Amino acid sequence: MVVDLNDAYEQIDSYWDPHVAGELNGQHVKLARIEGEFDWHHHDESDELFFVHEGELTIRFRDREDVTLTAGQFHVVPAGVDHQPVAESECRIMLFEPADTLNTGNVESEKTIQEEKRIE
Repeated sequence: MVVDLNDAYEQIDSYWDPHVAGELNGQHVKLARIEGEFDWHHHDESDELFFVHEGELTIRFRDREDVTLTAGQFHVVPAGVDHQPVAESECRIMLFEPADTLNTGNVESEKTIQEEKRIE
């Protein structure tokens, strides 16, 4: 299956609602449109890769310097590290993480997605 990222992002109509666009080796490739602040959280057992397709993303950390990414850049947040993704204006991101990873990690909130949607 070929995924056109520009077309795929158009299928996502709300912020902080990751959609599965592909799978490989037990990993999900997720796409999301984001804006504003996400919950502070961490993933106990898994790293999380953030790739910026369009826009600007800042990943805040409690115990280290924040990371700001622009289109074409990525950063891997190690397992167990508290982080908070923030986008001042709309940003389109791609995430790589194990298939069973909950988007809010160790926190449950109104942003927690129990059943992920898929890009068609």
